[in-house]
Amino acid sequence: MAMAEDTPSRLGRGLAALIGEDTAFALGDREAPAPRGVREVPIEFLRPNPFQPRHTFRPEDLEDLANSVREKGILQPIVVRPVAGEANAFEIVAGERRWRAAQAAQLHQVPVIVKELSDAESLEIAIIENVQRADLNAVEEAAGYERLMQQFDYTQEKLSKLIGKSRSHVANTLRLLSLPDGVRGLIEEGKLTAGQARPLIGHERAEDFAREIVARGLSAREAEALTRKAEAPSHAGTKPKALPKAEKDADTLALEKNISDQLGLKVEISYSGEKGGEVKIAYKTLEQLDEICRRLAGRPAQKMQH
Repeated sequence: MAMAEDTPSRLGRGLAALIGEDTAFALGDREAPAPRGVREVPIEFLRPNPFQPRHTFRPEDLEDLANSVREKGILQPIVVRPVAGEANAFEIVAGERRWRAAQAAQLHQVPVIVKELSDAESLEIAIIENVQRADLNAVEEAAGYERLMQQFDYTQEKLSKLIGKSRSHVANTLRLLSLPDGVRGLIEEGKLTAGQARPLIGHERAEDFAREIVARGLSAREAEALTRKAEAPSHAGTKPKALPKAEKDADTLALEKNISDQLGLKVEISYSGEKGGEVKIAYKTLEQLDEICRRLAGRPAQKMQH
């Protein structure tokens, strides 16, 4: 990725710890000097990273980058690691898009920094760089998180610290993987955002609603309203006791959303006058339940006033 079209952002301390402060700084700041240890190698010495979380490389973006590379060259070195047991072979850790653009620009040599990294570190760096630059779609980001958790025993808490985002962001992103293939495909194609897709999680008509949201160009809030309306019970043929619930006021809905955003889980608040009310938190995994318990126990207990 040539520096001319990069959005400047300082990468997290997790990346600096893995590949060195100077290298991390150069990856995140277009004004940074080239880090130490940069050398030129033939472009054919490099190969793609099997841990690369990014799978979508839009041709028009690569063409723009290739044009920039032809004019200015690659200003940010590609981070690579040696391929075990092979001479003159390096696996790309960060910078696959730059490498692809250099191929399109027919460069023969590319600047690299060689680092000795484990598989877990290679995946960490690839995810951090892409997430910090917003290069991943939400499904790719979620798949990268899941791979770190399944293959390298990461927790959501550790992930949130690693990438510099809230734990609720990690939890909400991971929930997108439970969506049907068709809905995930729309996210990967850039037709549906994570915010538009989130209300569809667990909905039996998720794919139908997803197509409607895209066709009508609904916002995330409108998508949420659409699914909520579909979930409202039909009153035809119901017993007298199954009265429709009073519509919640704006303050209650805002409070539900605030708590839901903090936890990354569905939250419902109901109130029944003098009898008080209920707060319901829906969870799907034991890890989510553990996190709820941890948060509830995280503050000193206070005596209830009777």
